[in-house]
Amino acid sequence: MKKNILIYLTFIGLTVFLAGCEKDGEIITMLSNPVAPTLTTVPDLTLQRTSGTDVLEFVGTAVDPGFAASVTYYLEASAAGTDFADPVTVWSGNQPTSMKITVSDLNGILLKKFPADAVSSLDFRLRAVLVVDAGTGAPGTGSTPFSYASALKNASVTLYGLPRLDLVDSGVTQKIESALGDGKYTGFVKLDLTQPFTINDPDAGTNYGGAGGVLAVNGAAIVPAASGWHKLIVDVNAMTFDLSGFRIGLVGSATPNGWDAPDQKMEYNPVAGTWSITLNLIDGHIKFRMNDIWDWNLGGTESALTHGGSDIPVTAGNYTITLTITNDVTNSETGTYTIVKN
Repeated sequence: MKKNILIYLTFIGLTVFLAGCEKDGEIITMLSNPVAPTLTTVPDLTLQRTSGTDVLEFVGTAVDPGFAASVTYYLEASAAGTDFADPVTVWSGNQPTSMKITVSDLNGILLKKFPADAVSSLDFRLRAVLVVDAGTGAPGTGSTPFSYASALKNASVTLYGLPRLDLVDSGVTQKIESALGDGKYTGFVKLDLTQPFTINDPDAGTNYGGAGGVLAVNGAAIVPAASGWHKLIVDVNAMTFDLSGFRIGLVGSATPNGWDAPDQKMEYNPVAGTWSITLNLIDGHIKFRMNDIWDWNLGGTESALTHGGSDIPVTAGNYTITLTITNDVTNSETGTYTIVKN
């Protein structure tokens, strides 16, 4: 059936009419004062490593704009009393009634901004981002989505420090950590193929090396296959390791190489857990992808990047672009970004 979407915006009344969602002539009205989502329940946030696999549940209610809408929800945390000037995204998804995250995942996310082995006072909120239609250029469209936030809830949060392995002779001080303290470590590391490295456990005083994915005590230095950022996973129980390229880049008609490789490589900030780049762009479009191929790529809006999402329009200028990856699993990767003109 033919579908026609018409958006009428009356800015004084803040009313949006959407016509023909499923059948010609159907009128959908957006409330002049949409009901914001609520964050109703925050679990006990005294986090312990021994409970790392336990699942915590935050509970909220949905936004009500007056019609059935496609919404992305973000559970955010910030230092108490800062009015979410520098929030961290704890969880994102399409329904807010049961927002689940493991203790270890939450601990790892919050450690990027808040201290370990200490009590922090944090504010939490649930934010709903509603995109009405991506093709009109009007308020509520892909470039200017509607955003509604719940009232904040304050909670005392205790985080635990993580066991670590240090990289030796990699050219820069860096480490990988064990979220559960179970002998399995992971992290992003920047490597140089001319600088083989070993791994040191500072708590046990044990040195590791290896080759072909097999770890050995006092083994030979590990030789990376390429330079740049990698994801390193080490299991000292199974005595194995996995080292794979994780080079996030910017690609698109607005970049120096257009849609062709090599992409404009971004740098990782292990403290903030973000990727960033500063460069000159021309009028055009950009996207994010990994290792110069399309298997893993992100597009969409600043607050909602998804696998294979739409190209991101930009105008000419010098920009600093920061990417936060909220899920790095290929084909279901998600994230958010900021773009600041210098």
